Amino acid sequence: MPVPRIVIVGAGFAGYGVARRLERKLRPGQAQIKLISPAGYSLYQPLLPEVAAGVLDPRSIAGPLHRLLRRTQLVPGTACGVDLDARVCEVELIDGKRVPVHYDRLVLAPGSVTRTFAIPGLKEHGHGMKNLAEAVYLRDHVIAQLELAAVAHDPAERAARLGFLVVGGGYSGVETAANLQLLTAKAMGRFPRLDPDLLNWTLVDMAPQLLPELGERLGEVALDKLRRRGVDIRLRTSVSRINPDSVELTDGRTLPTRTVVWTAGVVPSPVIATLDLPTERGRLVVGADLGLSGRPEVFALGDAAAVPDLVAGDGALCPPTAQHATRQARVAAHNVVASLRGTALRRYRHHDLGMVVDLGSDEAVARPLGVNLSGVTAQVVTRAYHLLTVPGMRAKARVAGDWSLHALAGDDLIRLGFLDTRTGSQADLEHSADTEPVDRSPHSAVSDPSAVGKDSKTKSDKSVTSGKS
Repeated sequence: MPVPRIVIVGAGFAGYGVARRLERKLRPGQAQIKLISPAGYSLYQPLLPEVAAGVLDPRSIAGPLHRLLRRTQLVPGTACGVDLDARVCEVELIDGKRVPVHYDRLVLAPGSVTRTFAIPGLKEHGHGMKNLAEAVYLRDHVIAQLELAAVAHDPAERAARLGFLVVGGGYSGVETAANLQLLTAKAMGRFPRLDPDLLNWTLVDMAPQLLPELGERLGEVALDKLRRRGVDIRLRTSVSRINPDSVELTDGRTLPTRTVVWTAGVVPSPVIATLDLPTERGRLVVGADLGLSGRPEVFALGDAAAVPDLVAGDGALCPPTAQHATRQARVAAHNVVASLRGTALRRYRHHDLGMVVDLGSDEAVARPLGVNLSGVTAQVVTRAYHLLTVPGMRAKARVAGDWSLHALAGDDLIRLGFLDTRTGSQADLEHSADTEPVDRSPHSAVSDPSAVGKDSKTKSDKSVTSGKS
């Protein structure tokens, strides 16, 4: 009897988690497992802002798949289409060659890409914060602005280089603004020709409150902490146009800046739109067992799947967060094995454990198990949670070591040379096609500039470049 072929698309929290658990559940020879991913690592995305701020080394949050997975074959490429009838996944390898990958069981966990809108100048001048390349590139860019401002003679140029804008008031946007603001504020002391009062950080979001996922009280605490640092937070405000050295906001104001960081939400990977299957807000519709209706050999989970939230009920869907993706992986792995053995499938049900937000230094806000925390206590809980969930013991040791070293020695303000490479568009950095996902549900999100600013913890209809210096 042929050995079943299990193909997993994506190596994020969901995809990596499924592969790891399948290796534990299936003995060698019981199945052939393949994992499709353009990178040879599983990225711990929640700590990307700390990479951008220089607190963590990029390798510290990248779990090497060749070390973490012993029996899974890595296919270095991106899934660009699936023939469900022929049971073939088409993969574009990292060298550009396209190859078919046949499967008996398919697990779709391709994750998500940054969501943007048709805002003039966004594609040319926006910076993403979704993967290692974007985080390291952003760090190089921010440090370069300080260096260039220090030698600029034109006051207007200096103001633009010292102006920084973050779009999105959710998890990613707040952590990015908080950590990078600390980096630049501390770095100003190394540039005696620069007036610290010229440094200007702004965060905008269309929502009426900051960090709505944490509730009003903790959102206000975070807002107050950031404003005390000098971050200008403008709610119910978004971007109408991005120019090379300024940004026009929807409230009529114009900000001098050469740095726009876009963290205003995510959409599922473009491969989902190629499947011609029902979607809900761009996410693939699945059952509580993570299976596709009429396709018992296909499972989907993570950011790309619309998984029913059985705890919330009333037709609610699980939010696209790392917490849900990690726990859905357990159910998906079990159900893949159960489908091979003809046993009962499990339904996904998970009570939210809460959320943590690192504001840099010794400040954070957190809500573990419904308990509101802030300050040092919240930071201890936040870092403990990250240490528990970073994949692999080596990664845990590196993260802990990086935190300790940064606390003792600070930042060296070293650029790694990404600006010299003129890294291309966000679509290239995120290995996503420059196409718009098609939502076939009657509740699809409206791609309207007025809706910009809905940030997500975990994610472009159009591409965003990361190449402005």
